[in-house]
Amino acid sequence: MSAMRKALLGAALVAAVVIEAGGTARAVGREVLPEADLAHHGHVSLWEGRLDVRVVSENHGPSHVSQATVRLAFSEPLAAGQELPTSCLWGGDRVVVCRTGELRAAGAPGELALDLRTVGSPDEMTVTVDTVWRDGSTDRNPKNDRHSVLVLATGDPYVF
Repeated sequence: MSAMRKALLGAALVAAVVIEAGGTARAVGREVLPEADLAHHGHVSLWEGRLDVRVVSENHGPSHVSQATVRLAFSEPLAAGQELPTSCLWGGDRVVVCRTGELRAAGAPGELALDLRTVGSPDEMTVTVDTVWRDGSTDRNPKNDRHSVLVLATGDPYVF
């Protein structure tokens, strides 16, 4: 094998596999992306047009995430003029998008609480929770940060 081929092969191997202190990374082309496993769990309750949403966001690692964004999408429109926590923004009349804050690998979870009102008083609605941004990291297990839950207007907590 020529010296040039050996040098190119070596460069390709370096670009393909990188191990960081405190975590792992995956290469895409020549760019190395950290890997994190985000998970969202919690519960949703609906009664008389009131909606209570609790989300706990965790990072099972191996790399830390300085910031992530979780999207909450609702099948029924939410009443206008409601205030959201400072970490959240409206993405439309059926969508709320929130920052999770720093999620350290295997560290303390981030918590989010929303008390909302719907337009009218629906008998049921579907709430979808998913990660829309994870600070540039990859996630090989996205199933635990994407949930869709049917919530009946009983006031009972429906867990995801």
